[in-house]
Amino acid sequence: MEQIVTYLSADQIAERVKALGADIKRDYQDKRLAIIIVLKGSFVFAADLIRAIDLPHLRVDFLGVRSYEGTESSGVVQITNDLSRPIEDEDVLLVEDIVDTGLTISYLLDLLQTRKPRSLKVCALLHKPARAKIAVPIEYLGFTIEDRFVIGYGLDFGEKFRNLPFLGVLQRA
Repeated sequence: MEQIVTYLSADQIAERVKALGADIKRDYQDKRLAIIIVLKGSFVFAADLIRAIDLPHLRVDFLGVRSYEGTESSGVVQITNDLSRPIEDEDVLLVEDIVDTGLTISYLLDLLQTRKPRSLKVCALLHKPARAKIAVPIEYLGFTIEDRFVIGYGLDFGEKFRNLPFLGVLQRA
């Protein structure tokens, strides 16, 4: 029997997302911002974040990647869905659910830099520094967390639990 224990509440997440949105608005107020959402885990966070960024010129695109097998990062990044438009000369914010080993974000930053954006920054809901294999810049960070496998708020375990409104940890009863 499994039990889900709340790790970060919906209210805690909402408060932090609102603050991130304000920071992003401040930093991009005179620019056209292209937000690239890393699928699938980031879509819930990104939807809330976009609504918290009060900017008139905000474009959204999606980048599908796969790098997890079960609860562990495989270290191999597979692009499952590429961008629909070029990002050359655009200010780009890459939105990710969790920076774990850093390998996926590092790969994506290298890939996107080849497409010549004006600027490229990272916004992540979560960072697990204990698992880092490579340091990556995270300009906008929701929470630093301990080395726990979290689910909910878009993050899944075997395609389950994405719809939870909070972040939780599975515990065996």
